[in-house]
Amino acid sequence: MPAVDRVLQMPAVQALGAQYGHTAVVHAIRSLFSEMRQAMLDGIALPAEALQAPSLARRLQARLEAAMQASLRRVFNLTGTVLHTNLGRALLPAAAVDAVQAVMTQPCNLEYDLAPGERGDRDSHVEALLAELTGAEAATVVNNNAAAVLLVLATLAARKEVIVSRGELIEIGGSFRIPAIMAHAGCRLREVGTTNRTHLADFEQAIGVRSAMLMKVHTSNYVIQGFTAAVPEQELAALAHARGLPFVVDLGSGTLVDLSQYGLPQEPTPQETLAHGADIVTFSGDKLLGGPQAGIIVGRAELVKKIKRNHLKRALRVDKMTLAALEAVLRLYRQPEKLAQHLPTLRLLTRPAADIESLCRRIEPAVAQAVSNVAHVSVVPCHSQIGSGALPVELLPSTALALAPLKRGRGEGTALKRLANAFRALPVPVIGTIADGALKFDLRCLENEREFVEQLARLRLDASRSES
Repeated sequence: MPAVDRVLQMPAVQALGAQYGHTAVVHAIRSLFSEMRQAMLDGIALPAEALQAPSLARRLQARLEAAMQASLRRVFNLTGTVLHTNLGRALLPAAAVDAVQAVMTQPCNLEYDLAPGERGDRDSHVEALLAELTGAEAATVVNNNAAAVLLVLATLAARKEVIVSRGELIEIGGSFRIPAIMAHAGCRLREVGTTNRTHLADFEQAIGVRSAMLMKVHTSNYVIQGFTAAVPEQELAALAHARGLPFVVDLGSGTLVDLSQYGLPQEPTPQETLAHGADIVTFSGDKLLGGPQAGIIVGRAELVKKIKRNHLKRALRVDKMTLAALEAVLRLYRQPEKLAQHLPTLRLLTRPAADIESLCRRIEPAVAQAVSNVAHVSVVPCHSQIGSGALPVELLPSTALALAPLKRGRGEGTALKRLANAFRALPVPVIGTIADGALKFDLRCLENEREFVEQLARLRLDASRSES
């Protein structure tokens, strides 16, 4: 092994030092040599040119490029799931991006009231908007809806019972479960009814001296069908108020508009739930709302005030970037006639099926040429999902490109995985799904057609391995 100082004197390596910095290059050299030594100790012979300047420079450059590449990267979401939890959920509109950039690069009045010139409340930047759009008396915001539920329970029901229908004891992504969050909030769960049927009498009989609230949880990520019964919100609210208890509703996803006017399945809104008598409603900011990750709490002023005084609120509060983005998104809802045009989530959900099919047929030749040595490409009908637990059984008509290995049968699964790996290795990784013997790309969420097609030239496929 040459000395590190000797390698640093190589002209090609000096150029790397100018680009990446001396410290990073030294670290890369030592790391590379350590791997080489271990390989030799393991009995693996190194190629003759491994320690020559051109080879060392190439390997060091590849290592430095990989080390400097950001871990959080943009991708093409061609999975067919619009609000994909693993791929970042809602895309922010341009107005939100501009608002975030402004507060990131300059001082802002995050907790400063400009009129009297004194300390202010960070919730004030969105509270009036939320009250206007939902009809609530007051509002506050935390970092996600799980935090919103936790904060509400810990404030209003600590060391007491919360009565919930057994059919609403949901589990969402990351093993978040309503019973577990109640335990962490210091509450005791009192489940009533059965999995498929719960009646008002079940709630009435469960109310006692230890009862703190009646709670309804929207089963956003599953549906029970058949012989079912659930108590309407109006009846639960009336019962809770008659017994002096608050009625709390966790809407999960949450939307501020009637989706049916856009040809989408209807989803309950905070406006409707509050009108039905709910005292507190919680919902997400980064799902159907189309904004940043946030947990939104709206409802009666005295209860929201109490929630904001809880010490947990500070631990769960959002930062200036989230507030800036959320405010910008909420302002878009003041112009509902333009919402589908400016809000990416709604634009993608309402994208005409004919437009998606036309897009598929336009780029099919380019994709077919890029994979011609390993796969056959066809345009096939498919269905998109809304995602993130919203309307789980509702599907949207769409069109996909199906890439099927040229050689079928044995080894087909391995070939598909290699094909998917190759697309994920592109400068902007392409994420699809493997189903029905093909790698499928649902193009509902593809809006940058040119960039997608241009990077296909960098696709690296091994025909012999893919067909083996």
